[in-house]
Amino acid sequence: MLAFTVVGSFWLELFLKVAVLKRVKRVVLTISPVAVIFLVWDLYAIHVGHWHFDTKQILGIYLPGRIPIEEFLFFVIVPLAAIMTIEAVRKVNSHWAVGDER
Repeated sequence: MLAFTVVGSFWLELFLKVAVLKRVKRVVLTISPVAVIFLVWDLYAIHVGHWHFDTKQILGIYLPGRIPIEEFLFFVIVPLAAIMTIEAVRKVNSHWAVGDER
């Protein structure tokens, strides 16, 4: 499913030249705080047995804490796709201000 998110939004980087991937520091500072919170939440839920992943539906590659790589990528790719989408809207509607214009 993450592949659909990539296909559905990463084309904006190429065709509309939203330049999100060129601003790595900004992307990391935007995504990291929320991703860390949700990853810690996942770690806790896995540890206490409230959350598990169907081994038939994951690749079987785990990060520390038994978090599947897909879960980590979800917390990176989905917000990145959202950022690309909002930047694409800003590119098309240049009058749409969101607060960081200079």
